[in-house]
Amino acid sequence: MLGAVGSSAGMVSVMMQGSPGPALLPFSSKQLSPGFLSSGNCNQRIFFSKGLNLTMQRPTISSPGFLKSVAATAAESNQLSYADPVDELSPKKYYFLIANAKFMFDEEEHFKEQLFERLRYYGECDKEQDFWLVIEPKFLDKFPNITKRLGRPAVALVSTNGPWITFMKLRLDRVLSESFEADSLEEALASNPAKIEFEKPEKWVAPYPKYEYGWWETFLPKAAAAAAAAESKV
Repeated sequence: MLGAVGSSAGMVSVMMQGSPGPALLPFSSKQLSPGFLSSGNCNQRIFFSKGLNLTMQRPTISSPGFLKSVAATAAESNQLSYADPVDELSPKKYYFLIANAKFMFDEEEHFKEQLFERLRYYGECDKEQDFWLVIEPKFLDKFPNITKRLGRPAVALVSTNGPWITFMKLRLDRVLSESFEADSLEEALASNPAKIEFEKPEKWVAPYPKYEYGWWETFLPKAAAAAAAAESKV
């Protein structure tokens, strides 16, 4: 049975139970994953899960077939343990739903409840926010078929979470949805200037107070939120 594993320049030694000394395997330790050369590592479990059987007679340890098996399994373990790094420069996919601002901000009241509830949940879980509101988004230029169906100004709910956007579309119903790719978050959330104004209803009949103007600023990208706040003070 395998007792210990070590390495030396150009060789790897395997200590077998009952063996008077280590058996030297003729390949470099660089060919093996760190899990094979350490104890209790998850890479080691991957290595042995591949079915490598070192319970054999010592004379067979030097057979060419055995050495090829060890080298091949070690190389495969290394590939599983060290996947290629994610290309952070590649475009990221964003999902959105969109409608006119009157509907999103002033009429569809449970939309606000959904967003604040999700924000609260993210705060409790210490999860980074991955959804934003964008007023008159610049990415609309890529969707002429959507643009011609929108009342203006338009508001988009943008997220990197596709299933959640699908869920929100079902909840809101009267919205359009699509997806696009962008090289950066700033590009994805870029917006055009727009002024949001709503007429106050002459008579409010609901048993609760109407949401205050500007509730959506919490969900705007930081730069847009700062600009909106400055404009509201003018």
